[in-house]
Amino acid sequence: MTEHSNNIFLSDGKMADDRKTNNNFHKTTDLFGETKIVFKQGKRKKANTLFEYDDFIDKFEDKKTTDDCYTPKNVYEIILDYLKSKGKINGFEEIIRPFFPNNDYKEVEYKKGSIVIDNPPFSIFSEIVRFYTKKEIPFFLFAPHMTVFNHKVKEANIIVVGANIIYENGAKVPTSFVSNLFGDIRVFSDFNLYQKLEALNKSSVSLPKYEYPQEVLTVSDLTYMLQKGIEFEVRKTDSIYVSKIDDQKKYGKTIFGGGLLINKDKAKEKAKAKEKAKAKENKIVFKLSKREDELLDKIKEGWEKNKRKRD
Repeated sequence: MTEHSNNIFLSDGKMADDRKTNNNFHKTTDLFGETKIVFKQGKRKKANTLFEYDDFIDKFEDKKTTDDCYTPKNVYEIILDYLKSKGKINGFEEIIRPFFPNNDYKEVEYKKGSIVIDNPPFSIFSEIVRFYTKKEIPFFLFAPHMTVFNHKVKEANIIVVGANIIYENGAKVPTSFVSNLFGDIRVFSDFNLYQKLEALNKSSVSLPKYEYPQEVLTVSDLTYMLQKGIEFEVRKTDSIYVSKIDDQKKYGKTIFGGGLLINKDKAKEKAKAKEKAKAKENKIVFKLSKREDELLDKIKEGWEKNKRKRD
């Protein structure tokens, strides 16, 4: 245990002697991967002291909410490697992980030269992004994928990934990221990061989808049309049963459940029936208003003005 100013650094996983006192704490990771727990002694009442991040979260079992999703080590390491490859954490002396149960992230001491890389509670995600942006604290945060735009902080960068991450509590959550490390880019997608995170899930093998010629009628075709209220029939004289078509032989595949080869006229009827079924899908098409078209014109004018300046 090494004392430094008013903070106590624990790098060996042992608990401080005053186990029953209330301390403010956070987890830090240096650029060499060494993990430390920082206890800030003060008047504010915070969570009790803890052994280590992983030991502490073991106390919180059987939780499946997105606020209780503790990050697996292999996931966190992928994020660190990703940021290193992008040159985004070079020069930082300390990586801070302030999000523990019952810990107030606002009370953590964010020193110059430190960066926050962590998985925050999603229920107050917008508040957290606004806080770090206002304080100009460098950050890279795990974010809820489907609502990743909702923080509405235009200064932040949105990294759309959508990988299904299985967290320590067993919850499987589609995840993207929000940061302030990527300059004037508002949003971008990263397929490389998506692949690396998805590769951790054994069940995430991407299976091919099969598309058959219109002359092949399958149970799936009939089910799709039926569920949209479209009935379809084929006479015995217009069809012949097949277990596979010749083009499948090179792949070693068959038609699951078998299918029917139907004549050309029936194939055309089938195509029209499927189009009718598709038209009945429950979807609403939204259109831009005149006001929004004018906003787009202003964006275009700004882009052209900036381009002339650069030229």
